[in-house]
Amino acid sequence: MSPGLDAARRAGRTPVYLDGTLGMGGHAEAILQRHPDAVVVGIDRDTEALRLATERLAWAGERLHTWHGTYDEVGDALAAGGFHEADAMLYDLGVSSYQLDERGRGFAYSYDAPLDMRMDTTGGITAADVVNDYDEERLRRIIRTWGEEKFAGRIASAIVKARTESPFTSTGPLVEVIRGAVPVAAGKTGGHPAKRTFQALRIEVNEELDVLEDALPAALQHLAVGGRLVVMSYHSLEDRITKRAVMAEATSTAPPGFPIELEEHAPVVKVVTRGVDKPTEKEIEQNPRASSAKVRAVEKIRASRSKA
Repeated sequence: MSPGLDAARRAGRTPVYLDGTLGMGGHAEAILQRHPDAVVVGIDRDTEALRLATERLAWAGERLHTWHGTYDEVGDALAAGGFHEADAMLYDLGVSSYQLDERGRGFAYSYDAPLDMRMDTTGGITAADVVNDYDEERLRRIIRTWGEEKFAGRIASAIVKARTESPFTSTGPLVEVIRGAVPVAAGKTGGHPAKRTFQALRIEVNEELDVLEDALPAALQHLAVGGRLVVMSYHSLEDRITKRAVMAEATSTAPPGFPIELEEHAPVVKVVTRGVDKPTEKEIEQNPRASSAKVRAVEKIRASRSKA
């Protein structure tokens, strides 16, 4: 992050850091403390997280600007704070530790809780709506696609059968149905039998991958030249989308065999991570949930290509 903020200073601008997933404000707090001249624009769809982060960072005063919405709304979030571009951006994807630990949200499969899973509790469908209303084929498809669950067919069939007797309202009964549908041997090597299905439901409820598909091009569009974008993903679906968005801007668009690379064909960003960076053993020890994190970072080296 620092190289992007330093580039803004050299250009005579106030450094702007955009946190696409503000959460409890931990990353934003570190930036505000280490860079006393920087301002933060924080986006989150979770109203409670926004409230808590705003309280935590109240000491920053006018250096903090928050936006209630999804991280594909980066342009609107920046504009609301009076900015057009950001010099450093962080997108820490997936569900936050705060959301996992809030028992009433229904993200975790380790205890019984209301079957909700909405990151924004002010509207939208819940996980209960999905498991009770989707037909078997649609359930199978999202569990297989979003959860990468090879037993998706068995799980979808078991859910449909169980809900005819009693609709699902909490996570506990759903976990038991999933557990009964997944072979015992698979659970010994693949982690908790409900892990992948819960991931699929969460992605479906929050339209996470659709939002991410739109968010990354928007973020790169609003990243200042010299600025850096860091994306932390936690499963292969997120990382695949991230890699595709990054490589689209890091690769020349000149036709094969074209003798001269015109400026409009030149790469817009430079990849600054070698492949995918992963957390160190010390980082995992401090935060076990970071063990699956994959980090990609780019530096913007010239103005974005025209979208015309």
